[in-house]
Amino acid sequence: MRNVSRGLASRTKIIEIMEKGRNNIPEISEKAGLSQSCVGYHLKLLLKHRVVVVNQSGRAGRWTLTKYGQERLLP
Repeated sequence: MRNVSRGLASRTKIIEIMEKGRNNIPEISEKAGLSQSCVGYHLKLLLKHRVVVVNQSGRAGRWTLTKYGQERLLP
């Protein structure tokens, strides 16, 4: 059985970091104290629900919150 509260805590950390602007996975990983694979997994979930968007620049992508994500998640 998955630990839902741990996943929610990880996504909350990621979203709080992304509030401050565009970030790539290594930057988010370092700031959140999570592995890059963990951050990538949660970003894909958030992308699926239109909370974040990625702008590709070569191999690296810059992740940002969408307007929908900002309206739904931020006070």
